[in-house]
Amino acid sequence: MSEVSDPIFAKIAAQYDRINRILSLGQERKWRARGIQMLEWGRVLDLGSGTGDTDFEGRPVVGIDPVIEMLALSPASARVVAVGEDLPFGDGSFEGVFSGYVFRNLTSVKETLREINRTLKPGSAAVIIDLSRPTNPVLRALHRVGTAIVLPLVGLIFAAAPREYWYLHKSLDALPPPEELFGDSPLEVEEIWRSGFFGFVYGVRLRKPRS
Repeated sequence: MSEVSDPIFAKIAAQYDRINRILSLGQERKWRARGIQMLEWGRVLDLGSGTGDTDFEGRPVVGIDPVIEMLALSPASARVVAVGEDLPFGDGSFEGVFSGYVFRNLTSVKETLREINRTLKPGSAAVIIDLSRPTNPVLRALHRVGTAIVLPLVGLIFAAAPREYWYLHKSLDALPPPEELFGDSPLEVEEIWRSGFFGFVYGVRLRKPRS
């Protein structure tokens, strides 16, 4: 993550999962689960694992996150304080990488994708779930107005953190759509899908070439 986002997530760590479920109308775990099912069996890196709220269905997992306050709430046995741009693991350490709702908060998507590619075993997959604006221009404008109102209000009511959730509203415009964002990756794009209200949730499955 970035120096801007880290203090924000540190402040809202205790309420983060609860608010996510409220804002997604209880759907965000389902969106994660769809991504997990696209990973083969094996050791998984949970990149930006936060509070460790993802169910990996019995896979061995290493969770990394730069925000100690988030990571401290995780039940995972293997937890590492680190950033996606500089992963403290050897080449080919994992059979899979998963990242949920993290990429728009990274300092460098390009460097993180390079590190994911390095630490994945050849032929293995990475699945990324995150939020973006809808592709339709009208829906995108409506969504932008809606998040400008709803996110700070929910942050105020449930976490006394309206400024922090205003940042999350702005982060939805931080990156281009996934079709463009992952088009210049060392990993091969296998599938991109949209979910959620207006299609504001996206998922992408990437694979490291075998050679």
